[in-house]
Amino acid sequence: MPSKKKTKAYAQAGVNIDLGDRMKGDLKESLKGASRPEVMGAVGGFGGLFDLSKTKCKEPVLVSSIDGVGTKLKLAFDSGQHKSVGMDIVNHCIDDITVIGAEPLFFLDYLGLGKLEPKVFKQLISGMKEACAAANCALIGGETAQLPGFYQPGEYDIAGVIVGIAEKKKMLSGSTIRPGDLVIGLPSNGLHTNGYTLARKVVFEKAKLKGSDLVPGTRQSVFKALQAPHTNYAPLVQSLLKAFNKGRSSAFRK
Repeated sequence: MPSKKKTKAYAQAGVNIDLGDRMKGDLKESLKGASRPEVMGAVGGFGGLFDLSKTKCKEPVLVSSIDGVGTKLKLAFDSGQHKSVGMDIVNHCIDDITVIGAEPLFFLDYLGLGKLEPKVFKQLISGMKEACAAANCALIGGETAQLPGFYQPGEYDIAGVIVGIAEKKKMLSGSTIRPGDLVIGLPSNGLHTNGYTLARKVVFEKAKLKGSDLVPGTRQSVFKALQAPHTNYAPLVQSLLKAFNKGRSSAFRK
């Protein structure tokens, strides 16, 4: 626990330790529903704990990935809507390991910002919690770094790490793909988290649209359309793996 003198010194430098501690203290309640029976201990420690002995794989292989949201964040800064960012970072990471046939186990996030804003923080946590719960993935830990002077006011960066598990003999590599194989296409709800630097240039600079404008031919705003959360394909893919060829599907590609 930092001393009052140390806390005051940090506050004068732009780091609100007390606020950070309060936000951290609320996580236990905020993250209810985003856990699994294998999780040991509570969120907030220096290391998240997960009991692998409770998994059912005969030959378990851990599958990990790390990613960010990219310049899609700029839309959140402009619109003030941040929940979708939390969903984006989780679902992006989940989909990266889903293509290998892995089931998500747990997720950790990194949030770097110049100033901790409770409203923004709560929206991000809400989005991550909702996405993790939908995928039966535990939000097991994270890091929130207050870095005054490093980010523009109102801006932040976010990254996520995911660890999943796959049965060694059922992992997907694409090596068994053959001419004549059935191809199943899964629909997308938008750009997900890719190509936003180009999309923003086309929409806002070339087409001269504003975020509050309606997308031509729809009743949906530009902000809402572009901020559609990254789709979580894991539940559908897991169902397909079980239904087709007893889990011996050849490959999935994002």
